[in-house]
Amino acid sequence: MSAPITIVAGSATDTGLRRRINEDSHLAASPLFLVADGMGGHQAGEVASAAVIAEFTTLVGRPSLTVDDVQAALRRARRRVEALPAGAGAGAGTTLSGVVVADVEGEGYWLAINLGDSRTYRLSDGELEQISVDHSVVQELVDNGLLDRDAASRDARRNVITRAIGAGSDGEPDFWLLPAEAGDRILVCSDGLSGELAEARIDAVLRSEADPQAAATRLVHEAMLHGGRDNITAIVVDATGVRSRAGGADASHDTAGSAPDDEFDADTRPRATQAAGGGS
Repeated sequence: MSAPITIVAGSATDTGLRRRINEDSHLAASPLFLVADGMGGHQAGEVASAAVIAEFTTLVGRPSLTVDDVQAALRRARRRVEALPAGAGAGAGTTLSGVVVADVEGEGYWLAINLGDSRTYRLSDGELEQISVDHSVVQELVDNGLLDRDAASRDARRNVITRAIGAGSDGEPDFWLLPAEAGDRILVCSDGLSGELAEARIDAVLRSEADPQAAATRLVHEAMLHGGRDNITAIVVDATGVRSRAGGADASHDTAGSAPDDEFDADTRPRATQAAGGGS
């Protein structure tokens, strides 16, 4: 059976200018486009993020996935991280954000997932929208009206996350199911990118670079130029065709929001109250 969304994608990653190890891991192979940002230091974060991505890699090559497929893989990934032995990642954790291709009654959909503060954006119909909602102390303060977005970008607590895979967290992921359209452009990135580049600059790059690989490479390069204080990863995914319910496809597109249906110097780390036994 053919995939419900025809995709062209590109990805790029870099250790950045201040870190010795790249604790980001990513997967950009249909039907999965995911970024995991490890935390824990001393290579533990690198091990945790790689373990999670390795679990999802077993699903590569399928035309589409269901939310049950993703939840099952997430449970296996969580067990895999929690079982890491002492000295090889024990107590570490990782974020996870991105999209997988889903088929809903014959139509192509984006199934977005998020745990932590890596991010997923969609550029569609001329508008860039952040799909994911950060699981972070700063985001909670913004949501409660105690901090504005400008102050949030400079707040010392911006790296403290409230949900993760591992690190003592059992927080559940958020899911969104979004109807895909030919011309959609998805960006999945670690906070090493979103923490360095303003959303307006991300938007400008996504619009100016037609090739998804060129867009991903340029985004990472610009984040380096703006400081490169953390590991940086970007995946850019273009929907060039989307199957309709009738079995046809939308018109092809050369390039690239929606609400949930349920609703740098410091390392990314889980909030202390949710990280009993976790590292930092």
